[in-house]
This record gives sequence, structure tokens and C-alpha cells, in this order.
Amino acid sequence: MLDTLGVAAAGAGTDAGQASARSAREIFGCGDRVVWFSKSRLTPAGAAFVNATYAAALDLDDGHRQASGHPAAAIVPAVLAAAERHACSADSLLTAIALGYEVAVRISAARDISALRTTDTGLWCGPGVAAAVGWLTGQAPMIVAHGMAIAAQTATSQAATGWTVYGHTVKEGIPWATANGVAAISLAKAGHRGPLDALDDPSAYSRKRLLDDFGRNWAIEGAYFKLYSCCRWAHAAIDGALALQESTGISHDAIEHLEIETFERALSLPNQAEPQSPEAAQYSIPFCVALALVHGASALLPMDNKFLADTRVTTLAKRIKLSSGSGYASAFPASTPARVTISAGNIVQSIEIRFPRGEPQNPLTASELQHKFERLSLNLEDETALSISRTVSGLGIHQHPSALFAALGGPG
Repeated sequence: MLDTLGVAAAGAGTDAGQASARSAREIFGCGDRVVWFSKSRLTPAGAAFVNATYAAALDLDDGHRQASGHPAAAIVPAVLAAAERHACSADSLLTAIALGYEVAVRISAARDISALRTTDTGLWCGPGVAAAVGWLTGQAPMIVAHGMAIAAQTATSQAATGWTVYGHTVKEGIPWATANGVAAISLAKAGHRGPLDALDDPSAYSRKRLLDDFGRNWAIEGAYFKLYSCCRWAHAAIDGALALQESTGISHDAIEHLEIETFERALSLPNQAEPQSPEAAQYSIPFCVALALVHGASALLPMDNKFLADTRVTTLAKRIKLSSGSGYASAFPASTPARVTISAGNIVQSIEIRFPRGEPQNPLTASELQHKFERLSLNLEDETALSISRTVSGLGIHQHPSALFAALGGPG
């Protein structure tokens, strides 16, 4: 939760975040649910939509390897929007997040991800949102089931993903699927019915992966966290390039060639050396690696739009070659590895990164996650950021969820 709120604090200042906030009242109408970091109040679906935009805009939100996507940017905003007027306990709120995470990840993981055109989160996070919101608000199991089925049937199409080269703020469709999942429960309560056998097609979903160890092994324990404001598929290459730069002492302008061998799916990204938008930059491995080498890792926490025009970065990005790595054919989606080779004069050195920082196999410490939150919440008032951090860490111990809502928005 803290990671999602920190990422959202920075995402609220993006073009996508501000556009969602400006348009949501017209689209969804006024309500009593907080739009984070503001005095604005919208309907549950509207607040979830805006807050999910904040959480997803910078591509800094958490993810899950089995799902190949980003559950928390949908689940956390939806659960908080639902919980705000239900006087729920901290235990119920956190349980709802874990349940929504479980449903969403299992549905995504039950597909043959390697054969899909796109892994976009908007295709599968909606049923998880419906499950979490339905359970938290005390709906009967059949209402929850129909809400999940409605959300699955009406999921975002993500029709252009996989071929468009234009950077855009729709991205993975997370805000739309989040609002859709919240609305699906309202529709089910009112009598709408969804296809309850939506997950029963064996050609689309593995029943074994849907149900194995259900209620025993929890998907949320396998989440990864991000330190770079870009697609996860670039993170191993960034880690490797930075490690080689540190070990060799080579400056960015001395690098003659930099080769990145990675898994085949990563080559399907636009990977533009001169991206024209922050979203296009997020999906460019050469640009993000070059940015880290020129300005350091902190330049990606988060990425600043001013770097799009930095010729030192784009010049280096043009010297970066991507290729399919030997031995990585079956790596994805279980891992996103990369082998990086730097050439500068007589120096040629390579490094392999199997698991980038933040994966369960290479985890971040609590202090690193706290530092991430503090850096991303710099645009908030100091007392607001401190209150959010303190309240989240104390939920269920000495803090009630009502204190969190007060910290996020204050009285309307």
C-alpha cells in the first residue's frame, strides 16, 4: 500500500494524472470518495479511476511475474475507494487487497502468457477489483461471482497494444479496468448477470493454475517492486549497465558500444532511441539504460520529461544494440533477464542479471522502499507525506483506516 501511494503521489503530477482528475467529475459525477492528495470527491468508480491513473502513470507501480503485470495499481485504489464509507477494520481492508491481488494474478497466470499478443494489466485486473470490492462490502458470493464475470466480459480490449509505436497515456488500461471492476459490483447488485463460466474455457485458462494451492500460497507475497520509472523488461539491463559502469569506472561518453542480450519478448517494445513522450521513453530499453548511465539511477525515480531532449542520453541510446539472448528463450514470464556487455577502448566486460532489484529473489529492504516513498512524495506537503507513511505502517496496530483517508485527502 505504501509503495502504491508513493508512486501515486508522483503520478498525480503527470499529464495523464491531471487529465484524469480534470475530466473525472464530468464523466463519473460528484461523490463522497477521496481523490488522493486533494479535496476533490467523486463516486467510488470515479475516485478509483483517478487514483489508479496516478498509480500507473509513471510505470513505477509494483508487479507480479506470474501475472506479467501490475495488480496493485488497480486493487489498492479500488479497495480504498470502497472502504472509505464502510467503516471497515484495517484487517478487512488489507484482506480485501490480498484477495483482489490473488484473484487477479491467478486469472492472468492461468493463461498461456507467452502466446498472448499483449500482457496488458487492463485485460485481467478487473475481476480482481470486483472480487475485492464485493468481499469488502459484504456482498453475497453469487453477487461477487457475477461482478467478477461482468468485469471479465467487459475488460478493456487494448486493441493497439503490440503494434503502435506512439507513446500514449492509455497504456495498459489499468484505470479503465479498475473503474469497470468497481462498477461491475454495482451492476451485479442491481440484477445484471455475467457469464459465470467465463474462466471455464480450457483453451484460454488452465484450471490447474487457477485453483492449485488456492488459499494456501498467496500471490501478494510474490510481488516485485520497482526502482526505475520504466517497463520492468528494462530493469535487468539497467542494473547490469550500472554495475558495469561502477566496476570499470567508464564514463558514459567513453562507451563505444553497449550490447544488451535479453529475452525475445522485450524486443517487441518500441525501444526508440529518441522517444518523443514520457510513455514512449518508459517502453525504450536503450533510452532508459542510457539515461541511467548518463544521469544515474535516481534519474529514473521518477523519470523527468526534460531528459527527452538530452542529446547525451539519445546519442548513447543510439549506440546500444538489443538482441535475443542465448538461453533466454523460455525465461519469460517467469523472469526478465539480461546480459550486458560494455565496450570502451581496450575494455570489454559483461555481466548477467537474472533477477533485477526488487524481485522476491533479489528483494528491496524496508528502508529502500521507505526511501522510494519519500523521494516520490516530495511534491506533497511534508506533514501530509509523513502522516501517510505513519498511518500505513500503523494500520491494524495503532492506526484505523479512517486516519489514512484523512491523511490522503482531509475533510471534503
